[in-house]
Amino acid sequence: MLPLTQWSPEQRRGIAGVFTDIDDTLTAHGTIAPAALMALHALKNAGLHVIPITGRPVGWCRPFAIGNASLGQAAWPADAFVAENGGAGFLPDPAVSAGTGSMHVRYPQDSVTRANNRARMDEIAARVIAEVPGVQRTRDSDGRETDLAFDYREFVSLNDAQVAQVLHILQSAGMQTHASSIHIHGCFGNFDKWQGARWIVRERFGRDLAQEIDQWVFVGDSGNDEAMFANAVHSVGVANIRQCAAQLKHLPRYVTLAERGDGFAELASAILAARA
Repeated sequence: MLPLTQWSPEQRRGIAGVFTDIDDTLTAHGTIAPAALMALHALKNAGLHVIPITGRPVGWCRPFAIGNASLGQAAWPADAFVAENGGAGFLPDPAVSAGTGSMHVRYPQDSVTRANNRARMDEIAARVIAEVPGVQRTRDSDGRETDLAFDYREFVSLNDAQVAQVLHILQSAGMQTHASSIHIHGCFGNFDKWQGARWIVRERFGRDLAQEIDQWVFVGDSGNDEAMFANAVHSVGVANIRQCAAQLKHLPRYVTLAERGDGFAELASAILAARA
């Protein structure tokens, strides 16, 4: 990984859109860093596309995608959201361009497939909990619709053997697995952040991300970001990625000096400075 300062101004000037992980990239302990939120606004105000892409569930993402009027919480400045590692997303309806309407949940899979997968995932979850001492489903599981997730570093601490056992059970059931900085994920379907990014760009803009990938940058910090690190021409890790770098097969090309949301703000400043 090279220092972010080695990312050339010419390449930074060509960036038209930013994909960003959320947990431990924009946030710390579940709360977005003020500098990161300001950076999201600055990127959007400069005319760049902004798309958060996360393993977090639909229910958890909803207030950030559409806001929460009762709590006085505004939506984050974003063109779309990808949730559950690509299993779902928030996209605006056509009225948004006229200044009305809001984002709505969309899925790559049809409702019958999702219902059948949900029943299978509940059975697998029961098996994991029965066979792996101390394991717990994530506290945000009530909001999950297309994947199964277990906590190993957010509120529960699992050792390497426990993590490996959970992954083995999920994989033996035919699930695709990912590990974020805090959760272990399993899903039925070809879902990862790269496939989710391609899907959301098709749905939102009617374009093929693979044909314009040199105009996008991805920033993240953990194992479930590897598919994006492997496919993005421009990829950045916030500094805390060093905590798991030895376990990753695909690393980002650049790394920030600062961790988490401050690292994201550092990236945003680098892009905007090249456009000035």
